[in-house]
Amino acid sequence: MKRREPLGLDMTPMVDIIFILLIFFLVSSVFKKEELALMLELPNAGASKEVQEKKTLSIELSKDSLAVNGDKVSYEEIMFKVLPLAKDGKMIMFYIDKDVPYSRVVRILDLLKTHSLNKLALITKQE
Repeated sequence: MKRREPLGLDMTPMVDIIFILLIFFLVSSVFKKEELALMLELPNAGASKEVQEKKTLSIELSKDSLAVNGDKVSYEEIMFKVLPLAKDGKMIMFYIDKDVPYSRVVRILDLLKTHSLNKLALITKQE
């Protein structure tokens, strides 16, 4: 008498379905180009110039917070984040909330100027 082997579950169709779902979600998802850490209300400007996005570093400034490339930092540690990234010749994109006191803006600009980081763009909303 021949001995029968127990029947097992065939996993091939389930693996196929998993891969199809994975491909579907990867293709249909939206990838954000740039994500800002702070919710800023930028001031309006009439004239603007397009800046290359590939070689940029972003600094965001609100009334209470400061962020570099989407990471919140304190004023004391901003240069530890900015200097290694800006030495590669990257343009610094400076996002400033419209309600920020001018003295806070000047404080950051002075800090950048002392380290000879002059490639700076102030970002505004277009009308």
